Amino acid sequence: MRIIGIDPGTGILGFGVIDVAKGKTVLVTAGVITTPAHTPLDERLEEIFDGLTEIITETKPEVMSIEKLFFAQNVTTAMSVSHARGVAMLTGRKARLPIAEYTPQQIKQSLTGYGKADKKQMQEMVRLQLNLQSVPKPDDAADALAAAITHALFSR
Repeated sequence: MRIIGIDPGTGILGFGVIDVAKGKTVLVTAGVITTPAHTPLDERLEEIFDGLTEIITETKPEVMSIEKLFFAQNVTTAMSVSHARGVAMLTGRKARLPIAEYTPQQIKQSLTGYGKADKKQMQEMVRLQLNLQSVPKPDDAADALAAAITHALFSR
């Protein structure tokens, strides 16, 4: 099964694509889609849509796994991220991908066994799960890979 994981963001949207077969999880590709600050929101969202459409076309995932939003304080950031998350989900839907959603706590719990794990613990578990020499960079790509790995674990 090929899974694309998404870490939503308007300025930086992380993506990670993995293959899962016969108990092995392998990295296909990972990276980020960035949009310039101070660019109108509609233009940023179009860049996200176009970039993600291209990635999905090239990698041909079978399912999208995306992080659910969980913000307690910054409403402005939550609104911005929710726009990017909506565009990512629409892009997946237009590509006819089933979409699985996981909270940050579910992702942390599935990878580390602890729902309040810190970034370093998460990144190290992504590295170990994918048998990589180093932690995937940037952080947004590692977070997207964590979402994809979580779906692989929940799908078993």
